[in-house]
Amino acid sequence: MAYIGNIPADKYQTLQKQSFSTSATDTYTLSYAVTNPQDLALFINNVRQNPNDAYTVSGTTLTLSSAITGSDTMYAVFLGRAVETVAPAIGSVTNSMLANSSITLNGSAVSLGGSATVGGTNTPAFTAILDANQTMAPNTTTKLTFTTELLDTDDAFADSKFTVPSGKNGNYLFNAKFRASNFSQTINIYIYKNGSELNVAFRGNALSSGTVPYGAVYLTAIVPLVAGDYIEIYGDHNSGSTQSLTTKVFQGFKLL
Repeated sequence: MAYIGNIPADKYQTLQKQSFSTSATDTYTLSYAVTNPQDLALFINNVRQNPNDAYTVSGTTLTLSSAITGSDTMYAVFLGRAVETVAPAIGSVTNSMLANSSITLNGSAVSLGGSATVGGTNTPAFTAILDANQTMAPNTTTKLTFTTELLDTDDAFADSKFTVPSGKNGNYLFNAKFRASNFSQTINIYIYKNGSELNVAFRGNALSSGTVPYGAVYLTAIVPLVAGDYIEIYGDHNSGSTQSLTTKVFQGFKLL
């Protein structure tokens, strides 16, 4: 049969409860009229009382078989009065009532399986290294190339740069290193965001008054990024001659 009028929202039912301020008396006033003691569950000091024997009701008047004291606790549940709400009562929903991955946290679905997990993973994550020497001319800021991927969870690393995938906004931790032989002056490493050096102290250097065999510099940075931003690593030196970079590592991941 068709329904006439607006279809009502789904309802969830809970029973109405009343708590009393107790005193040395045997008579109390109910919030709702009750015609039968069996329609009221009365608890004194969290012990349910026997209808008719322990109490009677008449309209909104509750009469106890014996007076209680101000130190007692008492509350009543109106068994014949249901309170309907559009939302379920707080604390009434359990895992078994939810579909798996029906909840999102920080944009990621939360698994509610047998080994429930909350918080997600530190992805995207990548690690790339050098598999062939790269030369670097003196006094020239040069982009470092990383030709071998050891890890790339979201296929976000290519052409020696990491690009934030769609839906992966957040704070990222990056670290990088490069090493070369026989630097006699200063070597630096820089982090570039979207083609420009970040104007923060992410620069490292190795300085010596003489030749430094296999001089190396390191970089660590936390950078806030949004989808489409890309990160690259650059370096330079002033050793007076072209140097050969023998070791390079660039890696990073999204922080939870």
